[in-house]
Amino acid sequence: MIRVLFVCLGNICRSPMAEAIFKDLVKKEGLDEKITVDSAGIGHWHIGSEPHEGTRAILDEKSISYEGMSARQVKASDWDDFDYLIAMDDKNIQDLKGIREKNDVVVAKLLDFVPHSKESEVPDPYFTGNFEYVYDLVHDGCFKLLEKIKNDHNL
Repeated sequence: MIRVLFVCLGNICRSPMAEAIFKDLVKKEGLDEKITVDSAGIGHWHIGSEPHEGTRAILDEKSISYEGMSARQVKASDWDDFDYLIAMDDKNIQDLKGIREKNDVVVAKLLDFVPHSKESEVPDPYFTGNFEYVYDLVHDGCFKLLEKIKNDHNL
């Protein structure tokens, strides 16, 4: 089983959006028996909360399920439980490296997988309100990440 964890600051906007989109793509590819997906936040502020209303609205619009999702905080054991820790921005990467490092876990930004992206980081819509733009970036990143995983693992 290939295990992917998406990470953002509070786990209510970007990372649950990525989790939902990635799960949807994985399911459409018929790979849900081979790839598992979760999300978590660096901070503890929103533990137990459902995704932000802006994230829910855009996912509803795109008919992508977020059922059963609730925010949780990143923990050191995630490096044992996941193969990929996929962050939304440089600060998330820095924070992840401050928690733990492990050589056999891929720690990268989502947009690292989109070679010609005009952005290197996914902006936080909690502060910008631009959920449509963030959705487009996250969807592109998830699509490219899934391509890479399929290629790397011969799926």
